[in-house]
Amino acid sequence: MKETIDLLGKIITNILTALYEPFGFSILLSFLAMFFYLYAYEPIHAGKGWKNAIVTWYQKFKESVFFRKLFLLAFVTSMILFRTLLNRNLWLNPLSDVMGGWGIWETVNGEQKLTTECVENVIMMVPFSSVVMWTFEEKMEKGWKKILWYSGKIAFIFSISIEMLQLLLRLGTFQLSDIFYNTVGGMFGGLMYCAVMKARKRL
Repeated sequence: MKETIDLLGKIITNILTALYEPFGFSILLSFLAMFFYLYAYEPIHAGKGWKNAIVTWYQKFKESVFFRKLFLLAFVTSMILFRTLLNRNLWLNPLSDVMGGWGIWETVNGEQKLTTECVENVIMMVPFSSVVMWTFEEKMEKGWKKILWYSGKIAFIFSISIEMLQLLLRLGTFQLSDIFYNTVGGMFGGLMYCAVMKARKRL
């Protein structure tokens, strides 16, 4: 019982820390990312000085559901990137632990220590894939099997991209377990999206 409480406490603490630390940075980065979106798709309205750009940003956010969805997606993505890339120390050997950790226990200097990394890797991708499915729902084929396939594929591609960047930039270690658990989390996110959409239809 004590081990379960310790595990839950560690997971909750790490999740709250992961949400608290990059929150302001992610809001700012998402805000700026949507300016790039405006200049790509609304150059006539947004390209008349910074005051007009801010007014256009506010009006677009107020009027467009898709714009708000993109802003949320940019926010979630920047939160993940902060945790996996932007707030990491340099590693001398990014291939020092390719297989990674597959359970909640790890052996350090001959001692068993509790780790929540695998659980956190699953949880991290759930909101990401859910928001991706929600943002581009009109382009997605219907049916939970298709959604499961799309969400798993997107999470896999996003995860392996992060791991390759960690390898190339020496920010963290390349781990196959991270890719697996992130993909599983993405599929859970797809199923959560399906459940929410079905609940909305019934209501």
